[in-house]
Amino acid sequence: MAKAKTSFSCSACGSVFNKWSGRCDNCGEWNTISEDAGISAGPSAATLGNSKGRTVPLTDLRTEETPPPRTLSGLAELDRVLGGGLVPASAILVGGDPGIGKSTLLLQAAAEFARKGLKTIYVSGEEASAQVRMRAQRLALTDAPVKLAAETNLRDILTTLDQEKPQLAIIDSIQTMWSDSVGSAPGSVSQVRAAAHELTSYAKRKNMAVIIVGHVTKEGQIAGPRVVEHMVDTVLYFEGERGHQFRVLRAVKNRFGAADEIGVFEMTGGGLSEVTNPSALFLSERGTPAPGSVVFAGIEGTRPVLVELQALVAPSPHAQPRRAVVGWDSSRLAMILAVLEARCGIPFTGLDVYLNVAGGMKINEPAADLAVAAALLSAREDASIPADTVVFGEISLSGALRPVSQTENRLKEAQKLGFTSAIAPKGGKSPSVAGMALNQLADLTQFVGDTFGAG
Repeated sequence: MAKAKTSFSCSACGSVFNKWSGRCDNCGEWNTISEDAGISAGPSAATLGNSKGRTVPLTDLRTEETPPPRTLSGLAELDRVLGGGLVPASAILVGGDPGIGKSTLLLQAAAEFARKGLKTIYVSGEEASAQVRMRAQRLALTDAPVKLAAETNLRDILTTLDQEKPQLAIIDSIQTMWSDSVGSAPGSVSQVRAAAHELTSYAKRKNMAVIIVGHVTKEGQIAGPRVVEHMVDTVLYFEGERGHQFRVLRAVKNRFGAADEIGVFEMTGGGLSEVTNPSALFLSERGTPAPGSVVFAGIEGTRPVLVELQALVAPSPHAQPRRAVVGWDSSRLAMILAVLEARCGIPFTGLDVYLNVAGGMKINEPAADLAVAAALLSAREDASIPADTVVFGEISLSGALRPVSQTENRLKEAQKLGFTSAIAPKGGKSPSVAGMALNQLADLTQFVGDTFGAG
């Protein structure tokens, strides 16, 4: 094993020497030179050894820095999800199903940012330049000063960016990029990791914002190593069902704004248009109240959203009844069914249960528990919930109803759309909203008795 290199430094001036001496040649002080202790233990081939780096400047928590400047795109829904606009030197990862509209949205965003004065480059690794220009013509964006390139070689892309010095670069997509320093094929774990690291570090060094498009797996996660999501500042998922015109842009990570914030768009022949009132849009197809239909007042990020939950309960011809869920957690549905049977004595044995969130929306918050229970009971008992009522609340395993956050915002959104009553858990603050009658309940048994006349 090679012997670790020994170094000596002067405690007075910090000069480094290869051997000890009694007097420092730089500052002239005597007996100030001593042997340096290594910063890492073990062999130098596998550890940092004795060699030291530069000293990193430190600050305290009281250091006041101005917040980073933001550039608004003009697409209010996109700016909301980004936390108030685009931050310089930020790295943003956008994922979504194939054909959901990622490239359309980013081309529209690139055109808006370019019109705002940002020098923007759009690099496509999946389509030829002519295809992107055809999309821009269909979206009426040909007048936007966006620079376009079709390339997959990461070295050539970074060289071009270094010469052009844009303020925003859009890479579509990371799975098509390849680095000549990595031997594997494009789209592999090592290539995706290397490309993401190079693009993110370049953006930080050059004060350039970069938006990266990522493919998703069949489970809905962004393909490639999970470390890519840790490298970037913001992770956005573009959600929606192909059978619906609604598209939801959801932030699952954001270092410059609120996570779980959503922006709602509608797919039209002229591209994606913003939806300023998503609650009205999600409820627009709701007709006469029917058994199994319940309106849930939810919160997505900082925005209250009203959506319709639909349930269907029917006798099962199979020995194992079906449990089908669209837009909600299937394991949470199983929990609600178990609580209804164990605490309220309402069995669903031998019954198929289908649950759907209308409009292609996906709900993650536990506050939807009570609305789901209401939809299931309404479908099972063939009794409709009043059309002017919204429901929200979390159900515990004991059958108790737990209060949820932002009750007042939920009620205000419901009142704005013409609802006059709400069913919610008892406890916490009891806000008073004009025109809204609030029925607060303590447990699930009381809810069943008051609403369906059984206990």
